[in-house]
Amino acid sequence: MRLQKYLADCGVCSRRKAEEMIAAGRVFINGNQASLGARVDASCDKVSVDGKLKQLPDKKVWIMLHKPEGYITSSKDQFGRKTVLDLLQGIDSRVFPVGRLDYDTSGLLLLTNDGETANKLMHPSYNVEKVYLVSVKQTPSPEVLDVLRNGVEVDGKITRPAVVSVVDEENGLCYLKIGVKEGRNRIVRKMFSAVGHEVISLKRLSIGWLEMGDLAKGTYRELSEHEITELFVDAM
Repeated sequence: MRLQKYLADCGVCSRRKAEEMIAAGRVFINGNQASLGARVDASCDKVSVDGKLKQLPDKKVWIMLHKPEGYITSSKDQFGRKTVLDLLQGIDSRVFPVGRLDYDTSGLLLLTNDGETANKLMHPSYNVEKVYLVSVKQTPSPEVLDVLRNGVEVDGKITRPAVVSVVDEENGLCYLKIGVKEGRNRIVRKMFSAVGHEVISLKRLSIGWLEMGDLAKGTYRELSEHEITELFVDAM
């Protein structure tokens, strides 16, 4: 298999990023510096990046987690804060989060040891929609909703068209659903801030066709074989 695909399957990075790492001299095969175009035999070759051995996972594992607020979407945190991996018990495989949810955002988070598919799902070119439930203090006007739908400037760049609808109004808050195909950090919060509405709460409901449903906050389950197969279709 090509070296860059091997690194992606190991969960190191995307294939394009792997090519950059190889060109920078950071990747070695059996102790020898690798070159672009190199191939590896996963059954016998030893591949290392920055001196650390990288191996393919024995089995592809996909987990759906209902992330609570107050957890870092990371494998570890330098400040000792709780991470999403602290919520997993009885998972033998080493998994990592697919994308991110902010510390103060809840909802659907996927974790896996399947690096290549994870990188595709995260990349905006694959147009995987993520749907969120948002609450703000005042109901946005029809004009503001149209701006969100058609694209709003965030960090000097216009966002992609979004699907936005008002769901409910209760206790002085307006609840909306928004579907985006953006991968930028805190993009939903920034979109609402750009049109003058501070986000009070934010919860991710779905990724592509995969919905969190009634999974309780702080709990998780492994995806079924059918769900994993459909994820591969999304990432094609």
